[in-house]
Amino acid sequence: MADFPDRFTGLTGFEWDEGNSEKNWHAHGITRAEAEQAFFNRPVLVADDLKHAQTEPRFLLLGHTDADRPLFVAFTIRGSRIRVISARVMNRKERRWYGEALKAEAEADS
Repeated sequence: MADFPDRFTGLTGFEWDEGNSEKNWHAHGITRAEAEQAFFNRPVLVADDLKHAQTEPRFLLLGHTDADRPLFVAFTIRGSRIRVISARVMNRKERRWYGEALKAEAEADS
């Protein structure tokens, strides 16, 4: 969990849809910069989003901003870029999953 999954190596940046970017800001108060920070701050938890992957692979990320704001980010990969679909603050259930994963990792490291 400490490193971004190997299958995402070689990505070169982010691609933003203006509508999604505006939605994230107006509905959730999340800026583009904050959403991107969640990909670089460790630890990060990434999973396949099978429920929403109808036309292309989708992924879910649990991470945090530079200011330790816990974020949930839904995204896909377009070519060599990450395309953020949605970003918001983690809900209670997601914060619990993230905390449990951190605890399990700490126990495995000790």
